[in-house]
Amino acid sequence: MGSKNKLKRFKENDTFPNVIQPTREEVIDNFQHKGKWKSFFENENPIVLELGCGKGEYTIALAEKNPDKNFIGIDIKGARFWRGAKTAIENNMKNVAFIRTQIELINFIFAENEVDEIWITFPDPQIKYKRTKHRLTNSEFLKKYNHILKPEGTINLKTDSEFMHGYTLGLLHGEGHEILHANHDVYKDYYSPEEVTGTQTFYEKQYLEKGKPITYVKFRVKY
Repeated sequence: MGSKNKLKRFKENDTFPNVIQPTREEVIDNFQHKGKWKSFFENENPIVLELGCGKGEYTIALAEKNPDKNFIGIDIKGARFWRGAKTAIENNMKNVAFIRTQIELINFIFAENEVDEIWITFPDPQIKYKRTKHRLTNSEFLKKYNHILKPEGTINLKTDSEFMHGYTLGLLHGEGHEILHANHDVYKDYYSPEEVTGTQTFYEKQYLEKGKPITYVKFRVKY
């Protein structure tokens, strides 16, 4: 994507009512929507997050299938989720929003027990040891998710990375968290939930064409 295109999308994002692009300072210093997301959506419906949402394909697909829930996609690259935000507006979807921010700031964006469910779809596995602090299922991130999730809230990890799948399962077992569902190939598992197999992102289709299995874990964090 050219720099002119990116700039155009950033500017268009600013005009979208379903996109929030705060500065880091605005997030950290008493973020205006923290604890007030039900006011933002103007309903009492459950809130579901997609972290590292990319183009927003999963956020949009889940929102279409679940009009009784509110979906928020989070990514630092606003030019990517521009497509998802525009699709939501074109289809008059009132249960979708996107935030351009860093995922590590999530505790400043949502209040304790404000979120019902989290999706992490095809994250960078950050395989090198020095990158472990950026791995979205490490202990520090799990503690942040635990804070904003309701007591029975769930987390879903869908990835093509066997490393990320194995690392996450090992951590969950080691820390005593509750694993609700896990498999190494969602398209070969009869028990895979429809929300896992019924939506495929652009990159997921590429992985499948290359014969890479797609893995999935659903769990609850228990601290």
